[in-house]
Amino acid sequence: MRDVAVVGVGMTKFGEVWEKSLRDLFVEAALAAIDDAGVDHVDYMTVGCMTSGLFVGQEHLASLMADYLGQKHLGACRVESACASGGLAFRTAFTEIASGMSDIVLAGGVEKMTDISGDGATYALAAAADQEYEVFHGATFPGLYALMAVAHMEKYGTTREMLSAVSVKNHNNGSMNPYAQYPFKVTREQVESSVMVASPLRILDCSPITDGGAAVILTTVDIAKKLGKPFIRVIGSGVATDAIALHSRDDLTTLKATKVAAEKAFKMAGKTIKDVDFAEVHDCFTIAEIVVSESLGLFEPGKAGEAVLKGETGLDGSFPINTSGGLKSKGHPVGATGVAQIIELVKQLRGEAENGRQLKTDPRIGMTQNMGGSGGSTLVHILEVG
Repeated sequence: MRDVAVVGVGMTKFGEVWEKSLRDLFVEAALAAIDDAGVDHVDYMTVGCMTSGLFVGQEHLASLMADYLGQKHLGACRVESACASGGLAFRTAFTEIASGMSDIVLAGGVEKMTDISGDGATYALAAAADQEYEVFHGATFPGLYALMAVAHMEKYGTTREMLSAVSVKNHNNGSMNPYAQYPFKVTREQVESSVMVASPLRILDCSPITDGGAAVILTTVDIAKKLGKPFIRVIGSGVATDAIALHSRDDLTTLKATKVAAEKAFKMAGKTIKDVDFAEVHDCFTIAEIVVSESLGLFEPGKAGEAVLKGETGLDGSFPINTSGGLKSKGHPVGATGVAQIIELVKQLRGEAENGRQLKTDPRIGMTQNMGGSGGSTLVHILEVG
């Protein structure tokens, strides 16, 4: 298997982007990544997108995006794994390079989510849950994560204050991210007085509906060296699935797919969680960041909330999480999220994170965790300075 590196990154500003279409968002991010990499061609392209058919009525994205990128006959594919579609696009590109099938690959993700009503968006996103056993009976994703939050509170004593601390931390980080949808700080009081969505989760516990695109360029380490630019090696990749429906899982307070995917990624990398300096994780809801942190092995079960309160996961903490602002502040265009997480890792490892959120510890290894639905699928990637 060949060594793989990321040599270029590009993304659009996340938010309610009325003036740009699905294809516009993808092409903008792709061209920025190509320009950053300094490559004159790509051999293949992967597109991560959850449900453009329901959001904007457009499928067949591989052909569409290749055409509008000016690469009409390029080999391309579209991949889907709910909110982990971007992470799967990155892994697909990684395996394309590692296997020797292609030398330079563009991995992108995109979603246009704000062109339909809130009810329409809820319906589209619910396609990632179990339709017969959850959605038919009225379950929504805020409701499902609320069940996870209640279970975690009952089992470990996790508090409302701990959930709020995740939101406050991530908004603080996102306030420094020029690409973030909600680049402003919030207080604990604002979080806890915001409108209730599904008890105990309030609106400031929830990631938003977002438009956006993100893209990266991958190639072999040998080609990366010839380009003469800083590159970041991909040293670990893991993917796993679990039952979609919460009632089919053994424990609502952990995410088995995340555990297994991380184990695979660490085995490939020859590393452990102790070797990692920081992470971008899938904080679609504040409770998700807490559960993910424990499932990755960063904290013992029931201890992540306390760690957030102590500042251990802040920019100056012992293990920073979601330096980009996470899904909570940066936004969550579901097909693009996993790729955007990779971009934040690359920026931090290059020393290029904007506006004061660059980690001062000279990070060498970072990891991403991107999951679909309520954790039915997970991608974990580990990157290291080349």
